[in-house]
Amino acid sequence: MKPHIGSATRLNAAMHAGFFLLLAASVARFVAAHGLSGATPLILVLTGALALVYVAGVLSWAALDRWRPVWLAAVIAVWLALVVAAPSFAWCAVPLFFVCLQVLRPRVVIAVVVLLTVATILAQLRIATEFDPSIVLAPIAVALMATMTFLQLDRDKMELRRAVSDLVHARFDLAQSQRLAGITQERERLAREIHDALAQGLSSMRMLLQAAQRTWDTDPKLARGHVSRAVEAAGDTLDEARRFVQGLGSPRLADTDLVESLKDLAEQIGFVAMHRVRFEISGEPYPLRPEVEAGLLRIAQGALANVSEHAGAKEAAVTLTYVEEAVVLDIRDDGVGFDPGAVRASGDRGNGLRMIRERLAELGGEMVVESAPGEGTALAVAVPTREVR
Repeated sequence: MKPHIGSATRLNAAMHAGFFLLLAASVARFVAAHGLSGATPLILVLTGALALVYVAGVLSWAALDRWRPVWLAAVIAVWLALVVAAPSFAWCAVPLFFVCLQVLRPRVVIAVVVLLTVATILAQLRIATEFDPSIVLAPIAVALMATMTFLQLDRDKMELRRAVSDLVHARFDLAQSQRLAGITQERERLAREIHDALAQGLSSMRMLLQAAQRTWDTDPKLARGHVSRAVEAAGDTLDEARRFVQGLGSPRLADTDLVESLKDLAEQIGFVAMHRVRFEISGEPYPLRPEVEAGLLRIAQGALANVSEHAGAKEAAVTLTYVEEAVVLDIRDDGVGFDPGAVRASGDRGNGLRMIRERLAELGGEMVVESAPGEGTALAVAVPTREVR
């Protein structure tokens, strides 16, 4: 809570207004008691100094920062001098109670409030014609009420902060629980897929191969038919496996990071496809979220598979670039190229790019493809590395 007029709460505005109203009332009381001739230069100077110091602090509250206690000490010092010279200014201490409670630590507040209360009581006793218990009890009551009210407000504020913190942690715990529930649900889905798809496919392949083994010597033609159908079943099962494991983390990342995984992938693709695949890294690597690493590795696998199957390239290059809030993956080749617009329009040979777009949509990333017939292909994907909160 910042007690400066520009962005003050109603309480702070009332506090500052109360100070100047009490200062004006004290001036009026002094003049009523002593007349204009009694307004000595000392009283005028101290009154003006108190008003100027107070206004200066309020208007420059943000700039004061850790110097606010020094400003408050100057205000209290001028006020004490004024009260010594003219006890009728003692009631200006009431708004000063509130300023102390906002600026000072609780232990210091108690000491300063006691000082202000004692000064007020002594000042009132000086100008009283006879002793009145209210002279002592009223300042104590005002100081006690003001102090307890602000201390309670401070406790309420701290409790609110703890409640907000607890709410944030509860939301985090809920998100974790939902994540674990999603993992459990996905495991159950995979178990069903494995049972209904892979187990059935593997069983079919086993039976076909066993049949081929039994008829290999007696009916080679029938045996070759069984083998052909087993090959088809293997292909169907592999396609089914690829379908339901989309989005899972890669085993390549189990014991290493994305940089090493991409390097190994480039070497492996180059060996199998019989063309050179260079891997380069730019920028200083930093840890990425697991889903970002898995997604980028899957994208690289798909893109390099397209290069091997369709590009007819002699050389390809994979570049991983780390920037402040994103990681960029570039894959280039010197192959036959293609027309990206024609692929999008026809849908032919566009499944790989479509899957990359879908994966990037989950990661909040973007893709750019540059290619033309006979001019090779360049694929660039950028994925933000800062999580949205």
